[in-house]
Amino acid sequence: MSSARKKITVVGAGQVGTTVAQLAAYANLGDIVLIDIVPGFPQGKALDLQESGCLQAFDSLITGTNDYADTANSDIVVITAGLPRKPGMSREDLLATNAKIVKTVTEQIMKYSRNPIIIVVSNPLDAMVYMAKKVSGLGKDRVFGMAGVLDAARLRTFVALELGCSQIDVDAMVLGGHGDSMVPMPRYTTASGIPITELMDKATIERLVDRTRKGGAEIVQLLKNGSAFMAPGASVVKMIEAILHDKQRILPCTVYLEGEYGWSGIFFGVPVKIGIHGIEKVIELRLTEEEQKALDASAEEVKKTIKEVDALLGKS
Repeated sequence: MSSARKKITVVGAGQVGTTVAQLAAYANLGDIVLIDIVPGFPQGKALDLQESGCLQAFDSLITGTNDYADTANSDIVVITAGLPRKPGMSREDLLATNAKIVKTVTEQIMKYSRNPIIIVVSNPLDAMVYMAKKVSGLGKDRVFGMAGVLDAARLRTFVALELGCSQIDVDAMVLGGHGDSMVPMPRYTTASGIPITELMDKATIERLVDRTRKGGAEIVQLLKNGSAFMAPGASVVKMIEAILHDKQRILPCTVYLEGEYGWSGIFFGVPVKIGIHGIEKVIELRLTEEEQKALDASAEEVKKTIKEVDALLGKS
Protein backbone atom coordinates (compact mmCIF):
# COMPACT_ATOMS: atom_id res chain seq x y z
CA MET A 1 0.00 0.00 0.00
CA SER A 2 1.12 3.56 -0.67
CA SER A 3 2.68 5.07 2.44
CA ALA A 4 1.34 8.50 1.46
CA ARG A 5 -2.27 7.39 1.76
CA LYS A 6 -3.93 6.81 5.10
CA LYS A 7 -4.98 3.27 5.97
CA ILE A 8 -8.58 2.64 6.98
CA THR A 9 -9.57 -0.80 8.25
CA VAL A 10 -13.25 -1.77 8.30
CA VAL A 11 -14.04 -4.79 10.46
CA GLY A 12 -17.14 -6.59 9.20
CA ALA A 13 -18.01 -6.82 5.51
CA GLY A 14 -21.76 -6.71 6.04
CA GLN A 15 -24.05 -3.94 4.83
CA VAL A 16 -22.69 -1.18 7.11
CA GLY A 17 -19.04 -2.16 6.65
CA THR A 18 -19.36 -2.36 2.88
CA THR A 19 -21.12 1.04 2.77
CA VAL A 20 -18.33 2.59 4.87
CA ALA A 21 -15.69 1.11 2.55
CA GLN A 22 -17.55 2.25 -0.56
CA LEU A 23 -18.17 5.83 0.55
CA ALA A 24 -14.65 6.20 2.00
CA ALA A 25 -13.19 5.02 -1.32
CA TYR A 26 -15.47 7.31 -3.34
CA ALA A 27 -14.26 10.22 -1.18
CA ASN A 28 -10.61 9.20 -1.77
CA LEU A 29 -9.96 9.11 1.98
CA GLY A 30 -7.27 6.41 1.83
CA ASP A 31 -6.46 2.76 1.24
CA ILE A 32 -9.05 0.42 2.71
CA VAL A 33 -8.84 -3.02 4.29
CA LEU A 34 -12.14 -4.88 4.57
CA ILE A 35 -11.88 -7.79 7.00
CA ASP A 36 -14.42 -10.47 7.89
CA ILE A 37 -14.37 -14.01 9.29
CA VAL A 38 -16.20 -15.50 6.28
CA PRO A 39 -13.68 -16.83 3.70
CA GLY A 40 -13.98 -15.11 0.31
CA PHE A 41 -16.68 -12.68 1.45
CA PRO A 42 -14.53 -9.57 2.09
CA GLN A 43 -12.28 -10.48 -0.84
CA GLY A 44 -15.27 -10.48 -3.21
CA LYS A 45 -16.65 -7.22 -1.84
CA ALA A 46 -13.20 -5.59 -2.07
CA LEU A 47 -12.62 -6.69 -5.65
CA ASP A 48 -16.06 -5.48 -6.70
CA LEU A 49 -15.38 -2.09 -5.08
CA GLN A 50 -11.88 -1.86 -6.58
CA GLU A 51 -13.35 -2.41 -10.05
CA SER A 52 -15.54 0.68 -9.60
CA GLY A 53 -12.47 2.88 -9.06
CA CYS A 54 -12.03 3.87 -12.68
CA LEU A 55 -15.72 4.78 -12.86
CA GLN A 56 -15.87 6.70 -9.58
CA ALA A 57 -12.39 8.21 -10.05
CA PHE A 58 -10.68 7.00 -6.90
CA ASP A 59 -7.17 5.65 -6.46
CA SER A 60 -7.62 3.91 -3.11
CA LEU A 61 -6.38 0.35 -2.93
CA ILE A 62 -9.03 -2.01 -1.54
CA THR A 63 -7.94 -5.20 0.23
CA GLY A 64 -10.33 -7.94 1.32
CA THR A 65 -9.00 -10.34 3.93
CA ASN A 66 -9.65 -12.80 6.76
CA ASP A 67 -6.21 -12.14 8.30
CA TYR A 68 -5.68 -9.36 10.83
CA ALA A 69 -2.02 -9.14 9.79
CA ASP A 70 -3.31 -7.24 6.72
CA THR A 71 -4.66 -4.52 9.03
CA ALA A 72 -1.17 -3.67 10.36
CA ASN A 73 -0.45 0.02 10.96
CA SER A 74 -4.00 1.19 10.42
CA ASP A 75 -4.67 4.88 10.99
CA ILE A 76 -8.39 4.39 11.54
CA VAL A 77 -10.30 1.21 12.41
CA VAL A 78 -14.08 1.04 12.09
CA ILE A 79 -15.68 -1.83 14.01
CA THR A 80 -19.03 -2.86 12.52
CA ALA A 81 -18.75 -6.57 13.41
CA GLY A 82 -21.51 -8.17 15.43
CA LEU A 83 -24.99 -9.59 15.09
CA PRO A 84 -27.55 -7.20 13.59
CA ARG A 85 -30.72 -6.39 15.48
CA LYS A 86 -33.77 -8.40 14.43
CA PRO A 87 -37.44 -7.37 14.76
CA GLY A 88 -38.56 -7.42 18.39
CA MET A 89 -34.97 -7.58 19.65
CA SER A 90 -33.66 -4.74 21.81
CA ARG A 91 -30.07 -3.54 21.52
CA GLU A 92 -29.50 -4.88 25.03
CA ASP A 93 -30.40 -8.42 23.86
CA LEU A 94 -27.31 -8.23 21.68
CA LEU A 95 -24.97 -7.30 24.50
CA ALA A 96 -23.35 -10.55 25.59
CA THR A 97 -22.78 -11.93 22.08
CA ASN A 98 -21.51 -8.71 20.54
CA ALA A 99 -19.32 -7.91 23.56
CA LYS A 100 -17.35 -11.11 22.91
CA ILE A 101 -17.01 -10.24 19.22
CA VAL A 102 -15.85 -6.66 19.90
CA LYS A 103 -13.39 -7.87 22.55
CA THR A 104 -11.78 -10.35 20.14
CA VAL A 105 -11.72 -7.83 17.28
CA THR A 106 -10.10 -5.14 19.44
CA GLU A 107 -7.44 -7.55 20.70
CA GLN A 108 -6.56 -8.50 17.11
CA ILE A 109 -6.49 -4.88 15.93
CA MET A 110 -4.16 -3.82 18.74
CA LYS A 111 -1.87 -6.76 17.99
CA TYR A 112 -1.02 -5.23 14.60
CA SER A 113 -1.66 -1.47 14.99
CA ARG A 114 0.05 0.48 17.77
CA ASN A 115 -2.00 3.66 18.02
CA PRO A 116 -5.08 3.62 15.76
CA ILE A 117 -8.20 5.71 16.12
CA ILE A 118 -11.09 3.28 16.67
CA ILE A 119 -14.66 4.13 15.71
CA VAL A 120 -17.21 1.62 17.01
CA VAL A 121 -20.56 1.08 15.26
CA SER A 122 -21.58 -2.31 16.72
CA ASN A 123 -24.65 -2.38 18.99
CA PRO A 124 -25.48 -1.86 21.78
CA LEU A 125 -23.20 1.03 20.91
CA ASP A 126 -22.48 2.65 24.27
CA ALA A 127 -21.46 -0.68 25.81
CA MET A 128 -19.46 -1.85 22.79
CA VAL A 129 -17.32 1.30 22.60
CA TYR A 130 -16.67 0.96 26.34
CA MET A 131 -15.49 -2.62 25.70
CA ALA A 132 -13.19 -1.43 22.89
CA LYS A 133 -11.63 1.23 25.12
CA LYS A 134 -11.07 -1.19 28.01
CA VAL A 135 -9.49 -3.84 25.79
CA SER A 136 -7.42 -1.48 23.61
CA GLY A 137 -5.96 0.61 26.42
CA LEU A 138 -6.11 3.64 24.11
CA GLY A 139 -6.89 7.14 25.39
CA LYS A 140 -10.43 8.52 25.41
CA ASP A 141 -9.56 10.76 22.46
CA ARG A 142 -8.88 7.72 20.22
CA VAL A 143 -11.83 5.40 20.93
CA PHE A 144 -15.37 6.62 20.34
CA GLY A 145 -18.66 5.60 18.84
CA MET A 146 -20.84 6.58 15.89
CA ALA A 147 -24.38 7.28 17.00
CA GLY A 148 -25.16 10.96 17.37
CA VAL A 149 -24.23 11.77 13.76
CA LEU A 150 -26.77 9.18 12.60
CA ASP A 151 -29.48 10.11 15.12
CA ALA A 152 -29.03 13.80 14.26
CA ALA A 153 -29.20 12.97 10.53
CA ARG A 154 -32.54 11.24 11.11
CA LEU A 155 -33.91 14.24 13.01
CA ARG A 156 -32.55 16.60 10.33
CA THR A 157 -34.28 14.52 7.65
CA PHE A 158 -37.64 14.46 9.44
CA VAL A 159 -37.50 18.22 10.13
CA ALA A 160 -36.64 19.02 6.49
CA LEU A 161 -39.44 16.80 5.19
CA GLU A 162 -41.90 18.43 7.60
CA LEU A 163 -40.84 21.97 6.65
CA GLY A 164 -40.44 21.16 2.95
CA CYS A 165 -36.96 22.71 2.98
CA SER A 166 -33.48 21.55 1.97
CA GLN A 167 -31.97 18.92 4.26
CA ILE A 168 -28.65 20.76 3.99
CA ASP A 169 -30.14 23.79 5.78
CA VAL A 170 -31.19 21.77 8.82
CA ASP A 171 -28.83 21.13 11.73
CA ALA A 172 -29.77 19.00 14.71
CA MET A 173 -28.35 17.89 18.04
CA VAL A 174 -29.08 14.55 19.70
CA LEU A 175 -27.52 13.64 23.05
CA GLY A 176 -27.47 10.57 25.27
CA GLY A 177 -27.38 6.83 24.76
CA HIS A 178 -27.91 5.30 21.33
CA GLY A 179 -31.31 3.75 21.82
CA ASP A 180 -34.82 4.52 23.01
CA SER A 181 -33.50 6.80 25.79
CA MET A 182 -31.66 9.17 23.41
CA VAL A 183 -32.34 12.87 23.94
CA PRO A 184 -33.07 14.84 20.74
CA MET A 185 -32.66 18.59 21.44
CA PRO A 186 -35.28 20.78 19.69
CA ARG A 187 -33.75 23.99 21.16
CA TYR A 188 -30.47 23.17 19.43
CA THR A 189 -32.11 22.03 16.17
CA THR A 190 -32.32 24.70 13.49
CA ALA A 191 -33.34 25.38 9.90
CA SER A 192 -30.88 27.90 8.44
CA GLY A 193 -30.13 29.09 11.99
CA ILE A 194 -33.78 29.39 13.03
CA PRO A 195 -34.66 27.11 16.00
CA ILE A 196 -37.42 24.68 15.05
CA THR A 197 -39.24 25.78 18.22
CA GLU A 198 -39.96 28.99 16.21
CA LEU A 199 -41.13 27.09 13.13
CA MET A 200 -43.31 24.25 14.45
CA ASP A 201 -45.81 23.67 17.20
CA LYS A 202 -44.99 21.51 20.21
CA ALA A 203 -47.05 18.52 19.04
CA THR A 204 -45.23 18.41 15.67
CA ILE A 205 -41.83 18.63 17.36
CA GLU A 206 -42.75 15.82 19.78
CA ARG A 207 -43.87 13.64 16.87
CA LEU A 208 -40.56 14.17 15.04
CA VAL A 209 -38.55 13.59 18.23
CA ASP A 210 -40.42 10.33 18.85
CA ARG A 211 -39.80 9.20 15.26
CA THR A 212 -36.09 9.98 15.67
CA ARG A 213 -35.89 7.85 18.84
CA LYS A 214 -37.50 4.96 16.95
CA GLY A 215 -35.61 5.64 13.70
CA GLY A 216 -33.56 2.45 13.73
CA ALA A 217 -36.50 0.27 14.79
CA GLU A 218 -38.69 1.77 12.03
CA ILE A 219 -36.23 0.62 9.38
CA VAL A 220 -35.81 -2.82 10.99
CA GLN A 221 -39.60 -3.21 10.91
CA LEU A 222 -39.83 -2.17 7.25
CA LEU A 223 -36.94 -4.34 6.05
CA LYS A 224 -38.16 -7.39 8.04
CA ASN A 225 -34.74 -9.00 7.70
CA GLY A 226 -31.94 -6.53 8.34
CA SER A 227 -31.29 -3.05 9.68
CA ALA A 228 -30.22 0.39 8.46
CA PHE A 229 -26.87 0.61 6.68
CA MET A 230 -26.78 3.51 4.20
CA ALA A 231 -27.23 6.38 6.68
CA PRO A 232 -25.04 4.65 9.33
CA GLY A 233 -22.30 4.12 6.72
CA ALA A 234 -22.49 7.74 5.58
CA SER A 235 -22.36 8.90 9.20
CA VAL A 236 -19.12 6.98 9.84
CA VAL A 237 -17.51 8.40 6.71
CA LYS A 238 -18.32 11.98 7.84
CA MET A 239 -16.40 11.20 11.05
CA ILE A 240 -13.44 9.65 9.15
CA GLU A 241 -13.33 12.69 6.86
CA ALA A 242 -13.34 15.06 9.86
CA ILE A 243 -10.37 13.18 11.34
CA LEU A 244 -8.21 12.66 8.25
CA HIS A 245 -8.81 16.18 6.90
CA ASP A 246 -8.46 17.70 10.39
CA LYS A 247 -11.73 19.55 9.88
CA GLN A 248 -12.30 20.38 13.58
CA ARG A 249 -15.97 19.63 13.06
CA ILE A 250 -18.45 19.77 15.93
CA LEU A 251 -20.40 16.51 15.80
CA PRO A 252 -22.36 14.48 18.37
CA CYS A 253 -20.31 11.34 19.11
CA THR A 254 -20.32 8.66 21.81
CA VAL A 255 -17.34 9.51 24.00
CA TYR A 256 -15.91 8.70 27.42
CA LEU A 257 -17.08 11.20 30.03
CA GLU A 258 -15.01 12.33 33.00
CA GLY A 259 -17.37 14.67 34.81
CA GLU A 260 -18.94 16.40 31.80
CA TYR A 261 -22.72 16.74 32.07
CA GLY A 262 -22.39 15.39 35.63
CA TRP A 263 -21.32 11.88 34.56
CA SER A 264 -18.08 9.88 34.70
CA GLY A 265 -16.91 6.45 33.58
CA ILE A 266 -19.51 5.94 30.84
CA PHE A 267 -19.58 6.38 27.08
CA PHE A 268 -22.30 8.83 26.15
CA GLY A 269 -23.44 10.88 23.18
CA VAL A 270 -22.42 14.54 23.44
CA PRO A 271 -21.17 17.22 21.02
CA VAL A 272 -17.41 17.12 20.48
CA LYS A 273 -14.81 18.80 18.32
CA ILE A 274 -13.25 16.14 16.09
CA GLY A 275 -9.98 16.43 14.16
CA ILE A 276 -6.68 14.77 13.31
CA HIS A 277 -6.09 13.58 16.89
CA GLY A 278 -9.60 12.17 17.28
CA ILE A 279 -11.72 13.78 19.99
CA GLU A 280 -10.16 17.19 20.58
CA LYS A 281 -12.74 18.65 22.96
CA VAL A 282 -16.03 17.79 24.65
CA ILE A 283 -18.52 20.64 24.38
CA GLU A 284 -20.89 21.15 27.32
CA LEU A 285 -24.24 22.68 26.41
CA ARG A 286 -26.35 24.64 28.84
CA LEU A 287 -29.36 22.48 29.55
CA THR A 288 -32.76 23.23 31.04
CA GLU A 289 -33.83 21.27 34.09
CA GLU A 290 -36.09 19.11 31.92
CA GLU A 291 -33.30 18.40 29.40
CA GLN A 292 -30.82 17.47 32.16
CA LYS A 293 -33.42 15.14 33.70
CA ALA A 294 -33.89 13.36 30.36
CA LEU A 295 -30.11 13.14 29.91
CA ASP A 296 -29.65 11.69 33.40
CA ALA A 297 -32.32 9.05 32.70
CA SER A 298 -30.48 8.09 29.50
CA ALA A 299 -27.16 7.95 31.37
CA GLU A 300 -28.67 5.60 33.97
CA GLU A 301 -29.69 3.24 31.14
CA VAL A 302 -26.17 3.34 29.68
CA LYS A 303 -24.63 2.77 33.13
CA LYS A 304 -26.55 -0.53 33.41
CA THR A 305 -25.07 -1.88 30.15
CA ILE A 306 -21.57 -0.72 31.14
CA LYS A 307 -21.89 -2.68 34.40
CA GLU A 308 -22.78 -5.76 32.35
CA VAL A 309 -19.64 -5.25 30.24
CA ASP A 310 -17.52 -4.93 33.40
CA ALA A 311 -19.05 -8.21 34.62
CA LEU A 312 -18.23 -9.91 31.30
CA LEU A 313 -14.65 -8.58 31.44
CA GLY A 314 -14.35 -9.87 35.00
CA LYS A 315 -15.26 -13.38 33.84
CA SER A 316 -12.81 -13.39 30.93
